[in-house]
Amino acid sequence: MRILHRIFGLFCLLFAALPAFATSNSADVPHLHVQLVIPSSTLAQGQAAKAGLYFKLEPGWHVYWENAGDSGEPPHLKWTLPAGVTATPIEFPAPQRLPLPPLMDFGYENEVLFPFTFQVAPSAQQGSAVLHAKVDWLVCREVCIPGKAELETTRTIAASGAAATPVEPDASLYARVGDKLPQPLPSSAKLGFEPTPTGFRLTVETGQRETQAAFFPIDQLVIDNPSPQKLTPTVKGFTLDLKKDANLTANPAQLNGVIELAGNRAYEISAAKGKPAAPQPIPVAATQSASAPAATEQSAAPAAPQSPLNLWKSTALAFLGGLILNLMPCVFPVLFLKGLGLVQSSAEERSRLRIHGFVYTAGILVSFWALVAALLALRTAGSRLGWGFQFQSPVFLMLMAALLFFLGLSLAGQFEIGLTLTSTGNSLAQKHGFTGSFFTGVLAVIVATPCTAPFMGAAIGYALAAPAIVTFAVFTALALGLAAPYVALTLQPAWTRLLPKPGAWMEVLRQAVSVPIFATVIWLAWVIAESYGATLLAALLVVFLVLAIAGWFLGRWPTKRWSAGIAAFALFVSAFSVYAANAFVSAPTEQSAQTGGWQPWSQSAVEKNLAAGRPVFVDFTAKWCLSCQVNERIALSRPEVQQAFAASNVALFRADWTQHDESIAEALQKLGRSGVPAYALYTPGQSNPQLLPEALTPGIVLDAINSLPKTAASIGR
Repeated sequence: MRILHRIFGLFCLLFAALPAFATSNSADVPHLHVQLVIPSSTLAQGQAAKAGLYFKLEPGWHVYWENAGDSGEPPHLKWTLPAGVTATPIEFPAPQRLPLPPLMDFGYENEVLFPFTFQVAPSAQQGSAVLHAKVDWLVCREVCIPGKAELETTRTIAASGAAATPVEPDASLYARVGDKLPQPLPSSAKLGFEPTPTGFRLTVETGQRETQAAFFPIDQLVIDNPSPQKLTPTVKGFTLDLKKDANLTANPAQLNGVIELAGNRAYEISAAKGKPAAPQPIPVAATQSASAPAATEQSAAPAAPQSPLNLWKSTALAFLGGLILNLMPCVFPVLFLKGLGLVQSSAEERSRLRIHGFVYTAGILVSFWALVAALLALRTAGSRLGWGFQFQSPVFLMLMAALLFFLGLSLAGQFEIGLTLTSTGNSLAQKHGFTGSFFTGVLAVIVATPCTAPFMGAAIGYALAAPAIVTFAVFTALALGLAAPYVALTLQPAWTRLLPKPGAWMEVLRQAVSVPIFATVIWLAWVIAESYGATLLAALLVVFLVLAIAGWFLGRWPTKRWSAGIAAFALFVSAFSVYAANAFVSAPTEQSAQTGGWQPWSQSAVEKNLAAGRPVFVDFTAKWCLSCQVNERIALSRPEVQQAFAASNVALFRADWTQHDESIAEALQKLGRSGVPAYALYTPGQSNPQLLPEALTPGIVLDAINSLPKTAASIGR
C-alpha cells in the first residue's frame, strides 16, 4: 500500500508541475535557441506588424536557406491564429556557402532571424490574442538533427492607429538582426547570362568594379553547387562563370537567385538569357518554392549517372592499389602467416589448394563488404569517416594488439591452437584449415586499413563520395587486388611445384613468423602510448600478462577442456580490462606541439599563410599509419628536403589524424582523399593544391618544391 501511495503522490506532483511546461515564445533545444520575435506590444486593426523567427546556434551548427543546396531543409512555420489575423511566409536573409564535400549547402551559422509579417484585418476582434506556432527545422554539423517546437506568445489587437509600445528584448533583437534581407537590384543596373559549354556566364553591371561576388540559385538543379564560381571583375561590374548541374537537360530561360557582393551587399536577381539588360522581377513561382526545380526541367529528373570513365578508372586504380597493398608494411605479418599456411598445404591436392585460395578471398571480400556497410551507414547518418577509421578507436587498438600478441604466442610455440581444438572432435579439426584461410583473409583486411597504398587514395576518395553501388564496386576491386597474388598461386599448378617440401624446417619458420607479429604488437602499443597516455599502455600490458597465462594453460594441458575454459575466461578478463581502462580515460592526450619546423594544422593557419604569399605544405598523417611513418623518415625528414622547404619559405603543417578530427576529415574530402597518408603543396594565388603520391621519395618532394614560383615571399629569407 505504501508503494501505491507513493505512486499516487508522484502523479499528483506531475500534474501540479504541468503549468511549468506551458508553451513559451522560445525554446532551448539541442544545439540551438529558437524564439518568436514580435517587437510591438499591439497589432492594430487594418495594419501590418513586423515579426520574425530567430535562431541562435551553437558554434559549427547551421540551419538552411530557402534553397538548402545539395542537402538540407529550411525551417517551416504552421500557425494557429485568431480570426482576422494571418501571417505571411517567412523571408530569408542572404545565406552563406556551407561546404560539405563533395556537396555544397546554403544556410546560416551563429544566428539568423527570418522576418515575416502579421496582417490584421479591420474586422479582427479587439483584445488579447494568442499567437501559436508549430516550428520545425533541420540543424546540421557532422550530423543532421531534425527539431520541432511549439512557440506561443500573446499580443493585444487594438484599434487602427493605436499607439504601440516596444517589447524588450524583442525590439532590440529585431533592430539588430531583422533587416538583412537581400534588396532588389537598383534600376540603373543591368544583368544577363549566356550559356557556355560547361554552364553559364552571368554578367552584372552595378556601375562600379566588383571584386567579390557569389551567386545563390533559388531554383534547384540548375547550377553545380560545389563547383567554384570564377569571378572576373569588369569596369562596370563583374562576370561570374557557373558550372551547370549534371542533371540539367535544357538551359533555363532565367537565372533566379541572390548575389552577394563586397560590403555585405545582397541583391535578388532574375537574369534573362542574352546581353545585360534592366533588372526584371523574380517570378512568383521561384520565390514561392525553392525546392521545386527550374521551369525548364522535368519534375522528376533521374539521378546523375556516374561517368563510366571515372568508374572504370577508379576500380582499376583500386585493384592496382590492392595488389600493391600486399607489399605494404602493414600487411607483411599476414603475408608471413599465409605463406606458412601455403607451404603446409603444398602436399595437398591441387583442388584443395584452389579452395584455400577461394576461401581466403571470401574472407577478404566479406570483411571489405562489412567495412563498406559500416562506412555507408555512418555516411548516411552524416559522419565523415575514412580509410582506417577504426584505428582512431583506443578500444579497437587494444583489442587488435591483444589478438596479435596471443597469435604471436601460439606461433612462437607456447601453445598449439590445433591441439586444443582436437579435443572438440575430428570434424572441427578437419574444418580448421579452411577456417584458418577465411580468417587470415579477415586479418589481412584489418591490418591493411592503416595503410593507403599508391593509387588507392584517389579511388577510395571517389568511392566514398559516390553512390552506394559505386562505393561497393570500388571496394570490391580493392579486395580482389589484395587477394589476387595468393589466388593466382593456388590456381596455377606449375607455380605450386616451386614450393618447398614440408619438413622439420617448417617449425623453425613458424616460430620466425612470430617476430613480425610481435613487431606489429610493439607498434600498436606505441600508438596507444603516444595517443592516449600511460594509463591505457599499462592496461594493455596487464592484458598481455593475462593472455600469457592463458597461453601457458593451453600449452601445459592442450587437450583438457578445463584448460580451454580457463583460457576462455582469461580472454573475457582481457576484453573486460580493455573496456574498463577506457572508462578511466576522459580525453585523448594532447597532440605534440610544434617540432622540427612542423606546426599543428588548422585551415585558418593555412589560409593566413597563403594570404601572406607564403607556400604551404600539409602532411596528413596518423601514428597508426605505418606508410606515413616511413614517408616521414625516408623523405620529409631528410636534411636536403628540410633545406629546400626553408629556402622556398614553405610553411609546414602536420594534420595528425591519429584521433578523429572532423576538420581534417573535411579537408581530406576536399582533396578527394578519404585516408592517410596525403600530402598537399599549396601555392599562393592558386585555388587547388598540388597533391603528391602516397609513397614519397626525397626526389618527389624536391621536384614539387622546385616547381613553386620564385616570388618575393619565397626568396626573402
